[in-house]
Amino acid sequence: MHIHDILTRKLTAAFAPASLTVVDESHLHAGHAGHRPGGESHFRVTIVSDAFGGRSRVERHRMVNAALAEELAGGIHALAIQARTPEEAAR
Repeated sequence: MHIHDILTRKLTAAFAPASLTVVDESHLHAGHAGHRPGGESHFRVTIVSDAFGGRSRVERHRMVNAALAEELAGGIHALAIQARTPEEAAR
């Protein structure tokens, strides 16, 4: 299974998002630290969930990082996170 699919599955299970986008941006980092020839090293996640309500930006990032701890420890070099509530996303 591709890392993209694993991230999507784990984030969906953890946060029941109203919206989720997982983008492999590894090609943008060719020649930089952590890049692998096959990609799947640099990702951007945009997630909208009620689970982020009342949480600071740092807390939201920690929540996402905790849900993806295994992947972050085993191969993902960089993860950009945009985590919002449905109300914030509607603005």
